[in-house]
Amino acid sequence: MTTPETPEDAEPAEGEQLSEAEAELRAQRIERERIERRKAEKGRIEAGAKLSGRAADLLAAVRAVESGEKPPATVFEEPAPAPRRPAPEPARRMPAPTAGAEAAPQVVEAVRGVLAEGGAPEGLAVQAAEVLGEGAGELLRADPWQLLRVFGVRPEQADAFARALLGGDASPGDERRGRAVTVWLLEQAALAGHTALEMPALVSALQRQGVPDADGAVRGAVSEGDVLVFQDALEAPSEGEEEVPVRVLVGLERYALAEESLADGLARLVDSVPKRDGSAEEWESAAAEAEGSAGELIRAVAGHGLVLHTGGEAARAEPAALLRTAHGMGLRAWAAVHSPLGRARFAALLGEDGPGVATVPGLLAGAEGPGRDADGTLEVDLLVVLDAPQLDVEAAALLAESLPDGARLVLSGDPGMLWSVGPGRVFADLLAARVCPQIASRRPDPGPLGELVSGVGAGELLQVEAPGKEVVIVPVRDAGEAVHRTVQLVVDSVPRALGVPAEETQVITPGHGGAVGTRVLNAALKERLNPGPGRFGGFDPGDRVAYSPAPGRMLPGRVVKADAAGLHLDCAGEEIVVPKERVERSVRHAWALTAHQAVGCRWPAVVVVLPGDAVPALSRPWVYTAFSRADRHLSVVHGVEQALPRAVAEVPAKPRTTRLPHLLAPQVAATG
Repeated sequence: MTTPETPEDAEPAEGEQLSEAEAELRAQRIERERIERRKAEKGRIEAGAKLSGRAADLLAAVRAVESGEKPPATVFEEPAPAPRRPAPEPARRMPAPTAGAEAAPQVVEAVRGVLAEGGAPEGLAVQAAEVLGEGAGELLRADPWQLLRVFGVRPEQADAFARALLGGDASPGDERRGRAVTVWLLEQAALAGHTALEMPALVSALQRQGVPDADGAVRGAVSEGDVLVFQDALEAPSEGEEEVPVRVLVGLERYALAEESLADGLARLVDSVPKRDGSAEEWESAAAEAEGSAGELIRAVAGHGLVLHTGGEAARAEPAALLRTAHGMGLRAWAAVHSPLGRARFAALLGEDGPGVATVPGLLAGAEGPGRDADGTLEVDLLVVLDAPQLDVEAAALLAESLPDGARLVLSGDPGMLWSVGPGRVFADLLAARVCPQIASRRPDPGPLGELVSGVGAGELLQVEAPGKEVVIVPVRDAGEAVHRTVQLVVDSVPRALGVPAEETQVITPGHGGAVGTRVLNAALKERLNPGPGRFGGFDPGDRVAYSPAPGRMLPGRVVKADAAGLHLDCAGEEIVVPKERVERSVRHAWALTAHQAVGCRWPAVVVVLPGDAVPALSRPWVYTAFSRADRHLSVVHGVEQALPRAVAEVPAKPRTTRLPHLLAPQVAATG
């Protein structure tokens, strides 16, 4: 029996433009379909089967424990690891919307009844029904800790729900609780950027959540197929050596498959012979004409399927020169960026008759770009992805899988920037692996701002000469003064002294909460720049907003109006209607943003606010990202004293646990 296509599933009509949200949903659907095909091709991964290295041996040992053949202690025995900081508690993000997953009304009502019986908020009914699927009510009654699969629910809340339903039968040592908390912790780790956790870190986290038999909880989750286990060699074995140091990792199937898929796709690109478009003489002539690192980039791309390019804002001229060269030779050349603002900015650099530019979600969804052939591969010969550090492991995997044999992929970005919001550190892992040519731009960002940002990237906070007021430091003593001076800068000082209007000035602060977070700053800026009662779910026409169609995606825009259809936004010239029920979780005021929200965008003037309580959030990548969002002017509202230079000098990016380097190791060995 066939079901009618949902709007998200329907293919776009020729010439139809999809909204950013529709493109995001379609990209997610395509990703799910590809994962399912990959699972079918590889065979079902049963609790860690089909794993790389010697993980299959570990799985056999786990099953031996379950059958009573071996004592548990021998399974997880490994060299004592170096002291390791536990996975940090991440900032909360909404989960990606699931296209076509709307639960039937009767399922929602059944869940609502169970939630009411257990004293849980009935407002969770829709989410729980969508996540748990048909029979969600019966599942929750049989295993109340499945409530942890609903975004935002914490173990102590699920425990209270379980006690209300099960009474004395609910205990911290319940096997169902152990499995559910294991999965929840891995989901939290993914929110913090990890694609897997080392076994000691996971066991410690389970113990902190009151799981008495942490090893048993992991074994139970493995045996039920909730998680996968891996055993990765830490170094290549020497000749004649049978045993090598290993690390045991546990991860969710979703990210395990994506990371394996990405490694396979990258290896295919590295091994494939680039399509011969243009003679060697034409490529060399173009490289000689470009000169410098732009010429080096063109030469590298001429003979390789995968190339990495690093540099700041000024270095974007080099992939632009590459794309124009390839386009002139007749190659199907495209660029991909992460936002509509970035698309417009890079398209202007390429010129009117240059190659096409798409957003990454639009390209993957088929809503933008060259389209796909009958086999589902993108019809491109060269794809350049800008701001590559923003690629999480799932988006990168889908891009790699989507490229045809013989295509060339260039990942270009600034390694000093904050990493992706989603799990993985794809660009950094590839740079460390040295599996392909790497071209470092020698084109520095100009002026005092460029000098300041370059110094931050090198770990030094420089005092730069700024005769044109390109950089201004505004010291403050407390939170109240920080808010006052920020509003004064945006509303009066920057427009009066530099001629940059308030609508072209962006405030960046470390977090949403606190005395000088985005919520407080946005309220103060709205009062001055667009006062109103917030009659449309807290918003008024003219409000500056950030719309997040999916985790990690931010579209700046303005409120146009609201009606029965929802909140109408203008985002970079595109009209977007956000349904009323999604406004609260996907639209924020945006006079003030966090640095993560601001990645991929630049403004003529930026005011970076560093209140005293911001010290724990500061790191070199955070400062580098925030400062580099300014085109012409940067004001720093400075209330952290010596913590700022210390953060720049001493606090690198927070570590992320990933498997991509291990999966790429055979390719590194093959290429030398």
